[in-house]
Amino acid sequence: MASINLIEAFQEFKDAENIDRPTLMKVVEDVFKTLLRKKYGSDENFDVIVNAEKGDLEIIRRRMIVEDGEVQDPLAEIAYTEAVKIEPDFEVGEELYQEVDILDFGRRAILAAKQTLASRIGDLKKNVLVKKYSDRIGDIISSEVYQVWKKEVLLLDEEGNELILPKSEQIPQDYFKKGENIRAVVRRVDMKNNSPVIILSRTSPDFLSKLLEIEVPEIFDGLITIRKIVREPGERAKVAVESFDDRIDPVGACVGMKGSRIHGIVRELKNENIDVINWTTNIQLLIQRSLTPSKISYMDLDNEGKHADVYLKADQVSLAIGRRGVNIKLACELTGYDIDVFRETEDGEEEFDIDLDEFVDEIEPWIIEELKRVGCDTARSILNLTADELERRTDLEKETIYDLRKILQDEFDRE
Repeated sequence: MASINLIEAFQEFKDAENIDRPTLMKVVEDVFKTLLRKKYGSDENFDVIVNAEKGDLEIIRRRMIVEDGEVQDPLAEIAYTEAVKIEPDFEVGEELYQEVDILDFGRRAILAAKQTLASRIGDLKKNVLVKKYSDRIGDIISSEVYQVWKKEVLLLDEEGNELILPKSEQIPQDYFKKGENIRAVVRRVDMKNNSPVIILSRTSPDFLSKLLEIEVPEIFDGLITIRKIVREPGERAKVAVESFDDRIDPVGACVGMKGSRIHGIVRELKNENIDVINWTTNIQLLIQRSLTPSKISYMDLDNEGKHADVYLKADQVSLAIGRRGVNIKLACELTGYDIDVFRETEDGEEEFDIDLDEFVDEIEPWIIEELKRVGCDTARSILNLTADELERRTDLEKETIYDLRKILQDEFDRE
């Protein structure tokens, strides 16, 4: 039998729909030309004909018919006596086309060809997958939950490709069940053991950006641009937007009538609070807006050192800092400034205060770092908060907080 059915011989062809036919045919041709070179030493006088639709393959050998005894190149020429054995009507000077039986290569060579072809097609499928998702990095996609593990979730796209959503890229409140469809953005494409691994994310700022693009037509149309997004996934996000049309209120457009546009996004992000603010190049105004929902009284700016001391009324300090220091942390990320929050005294002047770093001999460094993390970097900023509030915002135990407050208060009493 001089032809071979590739669909039966090479099962990978059934899964190769995403590979364009010319590429597929070229791979098959290369594999069998390699076989020809091994058997005959050259593939110059052979034509490999692939019918990708049917899965059929033919190999045709071309030789010129010459007089007996004048054969100089056995690969390119055949003696007249040998030619007429194949077809009696042949004459000297004609070209003889002869079909090569695949079985002539031998069982071992055919098996090797199958393995090589399977490997090459596998590589092609990997390349197609890598290109598809490399081009979609930052895009939002919907996929089905296939398996839920402790450290990651395995998802399948509409073509059955495997996608990974690591625990680190999940919103803390996320809970998935097998079979449900979830949305995420393509974060990156990794290579693991020479196989592509598509990593998705629900914590990336790009995810929120794409959700806003879907919900707010003005963003999709380019009338409103998102200047910056910062997030603490599942807790809070701040989005700075700007309008290129003076008639459009960017914040109002993003929030929608009675919050209609933002509510769907908040639900998708597991009730993450989203503050949408107007972008401005006026850094003082930007800091003020970034500390929403608190209202600041005044601030001292150091533009060179990118530092801001913000003063607020007593009831606004906790709002500025936010739960576990999230609000002030995001404000710092959004503005690019280090922001310190101070309580405003009644006469408008700053109270006497002591920097926490002055207490390194009495308070362990990790405790100082933990307090700074929630925006408390002075003694008074800690004493202005109750022990319960400090315990709620930090990872410190109540006993440690009581000891800490006593050290700070004793210092003020001595002063």
